[in-house]
Amino acid sequence: MTFFKKIKEKITGQTDSVTGKFKDGLSKTRQNFSGKLNQMMARYRKVDEEFFEELEEVLIGADVGFDTVMELVDQLREEVKLRNISDPKEVQEVIVEKLVAIYEGEEEAKPALDIKDGRLNIILFVGVNGVGKTTTIGKMAHMLQSQGKKVMLAAGDTFRAGAIEQLEVWGERANVEVIKQTAGSDPAAVMYDALQAAKARGVDVLLCDTAGRLQNKVNLMNELEKVKRVIGREVPDAPHEVLLVLDATTGQNAFVQAKQFKEATDVSGIVLTKLDGTAKGGIVIAIRNGLQIPVKYIGLGEKIDDLQPFDAEDYVYGLFADLIDEK
Repeated sequence: MTFFKKIKEKITGQTDSVTGKFKDGLSKTRQNFSGKLNQMMARYRKVDEEFFEELEEVLIGADVGFDTVMELVDQLREEVKLRNISDPKEVQEVIVEKLVAIYEGEEEAKPALDIKDGRLNIILFVGVNGVGKTTTIGKMAHMLQSQGKKVMLAAGDTFRAGAIEQLEVWGERANVEVIKQTAGSDPAAVMYDALQAAKARGVDVLLCDTAGRLQNKVNLMNELEKVKRVIGREVPDAPHEVLLVLDATTGQNAFVQAKQFKEATDVSGIVLTKLDGTAKGGIVIAIRNGLQIPVKYIGLGEKIDDLQPFDAEDYVYGLFADLIDEK
C-alpha cells in the first residue's frame, strides 16, 4: 500500500466533520505549500541538485524552519537514491511520508491531554497576550464539558484589561463556572481560591488562565513559577499539563516564543491557534522537530467547536488533500 493510500484509508474511516475541518482549516497553507510544490514538480524532468535546492526554498517559504528543512531534504536525497527515484512526482509522496515521520514516536501513543478519572486535573495555559489564550480555554472548556467532564475556569490573567470579563463570556458560552478576583489581584491567590472551589464542587478539570505580559520576561516567568508552586502545594503532581498557546499566523515568531517558554517553564504541549488564517502552517513541523514539544491541539476556525486534537496524518491530509484525493 502506498503512503497516500494509507492516509486516504485512515481518513475514510473518520467523520466528515473532522476531515473537513482539517481540509478547510489548512486551505491557505495548502494553496501556498502544495500549490508551489506542484508547480515546481511540473517544471522538472528529473530529480537533481537544482530540484532539491528549489524544494528547500518552497519548504522554508511554508515556515517549516531552516534546520528542519535541511534535515528533511538530506533525508529525501538519501531516500531518492535508495528507491532509485527519477520522476519528480514520485518525490511528493516521500515528502509527505517524511513529514508524518517527524511526528512519529512516543507522543503518538499518548493521549491528547493527561486527564484521568478520579482526580482533580489541572491544566495551566501560558503564552503572550494576543495569541488566543482565553479563547482557547473557552473552547477547551466546551469540548471537555461535551465529553461529560465537570469543568471550572480560573481567571488568573488579572493584569490585562478585560481579560477577566472575556473569560467570563466564554464561561457563559461553555456553561462552566469562572473563579475570579478583581483586576490587578495576585494571580496565585486566584489559583488558590479556584483550587479550593474545584475541590469543594467535585470538579474534574480546572483550566487556569495566566498573565501574558508583565513588565519584562523575567517578571512573567517568576509569576508563572509562583502560580505553579501554589498549584503543586494544593494538588501534588499538578499542574498535569502546561499548555503553551501560540498564534500560527506569526510564523517563526511563534517558534521563538516556544523556545523562550520551554527554557523558562515545563511546557508539556502546544496549542497552535489561527492555523486557518495563515499560509505558513509548516510552523507545526518546525516546532515539533526543533523543540521536541508536541502540538496537542490546533485552532481551525472561530467557532466554539473548532479546536481539534492534532493528528499528524490529518494534518498532512489538510496540506495535500487535492493530491491525496486523486490517488
